Amino acid sequence: MANAYTSSGSSTLGGTAGGAGLIQTAYDRLLEFALRSEPLIRSVADKKPVKQTAPGSSVVLQVYADLAAQSTALTEATERDSVAIGTPTSVTITLAEYGNSVLVTRALELFSLADVDPAIANIIAFNLADSIDAVAMTELRGGNNVIYAGSTATSTATITAAATLSSANVRKAVAKLRAGKTVARKGSLYWAGIHPEVSHDLRAETGSAGWLLPNQYGSAQDRIWAGEIGTYEGAYFVESARLYNATDGASSARNYRTIIAGQQALAEAVAEEPHVVIGPVVDKLMRHRPMGWYGVLGFARYREEALYRIESGSSIAS
Repeated sequence: MANAYTSSGSSTLGGTAGGAGLIQTAYDRLLEFALRSEPLIRSVADKKPVKQTAPGSSVVLQVYADLAAQSTALTEATERDSVAIGTPTSVTITLAEYGNSVLVTRALELFSLADVDPAIANIIAFNLADSIDAVAMTELRGGNNVIYAGSTATSTATITAAATLSSANVRKAVAKLRAGKTVARKGSLYWAGIHPEVSHDLRAETGSAGWLLPNQYGSAQDRIWAGEIGTYEGAYFVESARLYNATDGASSARNYRTIIAGQQALAEAVAEEPHVVIGPVVDKLMRHRPMGWYGVLGFARYREEALYRIESGSSIAS
């Protein structure tokens, strides 16, 4: 007589005979969060209202106009006519309410294999920062000062994958900022936000005028191994997948926007700082608990001359 085994019922642990009912699927109770990029766009907004007259749905910021230079010498017997002070230029920041929420049920808390409350709080907090960064990016990526990469692109619609960012594009943007008397953000350097897929093309640029050659034969080889751009052509670069990219050209190529900015390029006004909100439990059986975030604020480009964007494609566009 053959031996009878108290087993799972089959060699693949999927049977129903014997002790199969004792074999269960196991789950890791520690859940990981989705991959995230660090919020950074809002940090570009370094101009804020200082002496606001009153609360309001919009805030007007103003800039004095300088007098024209007067280089003609005075004469002793002639009274020079007075001139009028110029009208200040103004920028209006329109405030809006932003927020999001989820409804946590009592059943979820009781039945879930993981501790969901800390996870939901983490997700809400990240959604707050992520959403406000997106609002800031929408304002920052606009403006009148634009450089189109590549030899043929003349507009957003004509950007192709071959229209990659070059060192010359960065040099031009920095030169325009300096010519416009824009104040640098760190020492003599401007802030440059660049998408990693655009950074790839810039660092792959060949020739003596490109990024690679001086780094190969200079004293910064460690940056090549680490894949860093660092400081280049008068700007310090920050790589982030948050930099705007979308398929919005006639050629259906993905359009990337590299931002070069000086001080006071972007302004923000805040009526209520975005924050996490734990809502009241109002259902009859106290089973539904709301959790979310809320804030009231707005962004506007404050000094257009302090902001340039470079629109390009990428040879490795995703």
